[in-house]
Amino acid sequence: MNVAILSRHEDIYSTRRLVESCRKAGHEARAMDPFLFLLHSGEGHADLDYEGEPVTGIDAIVPRIGASTNASGIAVLRQFEERGVYSLNGSDAILRCRDKFRCIQLLSGKGIPVPPTSLTLRQDDVRRAIAEVGGPPVILKVLEGAQGKGVFLAESEIEAEEKVEALHQDRRYVLIQKFISECRGRDLRAFVVGEEVVAAIRRSAEGEEFRSNVHLGGNAVPTEVTPEVGRLALGAARTLGLEVAGVDFLEPERGPLVLEVNASPGLEGIETVSGTDIAGRIVTLLEREMGVST
Repeated sequence: MNVAILSRHEDIYSTRRLVESCRKAGHEARAMDPFLFLLHSGEGHADLDYEGEPVTGIDAIVPRIGASTNASGIAVLRQFEERGVYSLNGSDAILRCRDKFRCIQLLSGKGIPVPPTSLTLRQDDVRRAIAEVGGPPVILKVLEGAQGKGVFLAESEIEAEEKVEALHQDRRYVLIQKFISECRGRDLRAFVVGEEVVAAIRRSAEGEEFRSNVHLGGNAVPTEVTPEVGRLALGAARTLGLEVAGVDFLEPERGPLVLEVNASPGLEGIETVSGTDIAGRIVTLLEREMGVST
């Protein structure tokens, strides 16, 4: 099997681990930067060049498309899909996750519990949106973002209005989400591969930081998931059409809430903390989906 890992850099931990795991299983694998493709479409053809050479012989794609490569990565992935190349996470599923409000809509529509959330399109609606989610304090999120970027805590209506106004001026729509104070700086990430939660970690922020992301200095410890969290994690991944997903939870006393779903979750933190060979599990899933025996 010849596998392409769509990623900006081959030396990123997650990309490197996936390439290594593919090769260890006896497959060809390479990292391919979405920005280095030239795409051609017309008269029933969907062709690609990579660094000036035609792309042939790719059997499967493992997309590692972050916010910085969203448009180019999705275009490249769709071109491969037009050629009938299998992708572990499809382009439409990735886009559902990238749009945070669409993600919330789909999860809520399937009965998966999420924090109360509003989307503001006009400055005049900010106070009403805050009231709809239960009043301040609130979390403000831009529609697209990752690793805690574009996420802000507003303690009052005035603070929220000022921040939303600045984001609107920058042509960015904003989610207003209820801040669950009892979960401040703490969350749980469940890593889904296929029909299984293969690892989970609890993350906690340092000091007064309200975001628990390890990239922002948070701490993480391995944990077991409850049957309810496992059911919701798998349900969230299936709802969004993902085979591989990082599902983030808040755990208030009233029960778990799905905070976000990531279609390209990083491997470094969770592999290091949990001791689980997640890259190897992803390759095994890819083999199963492709009908490859090892």
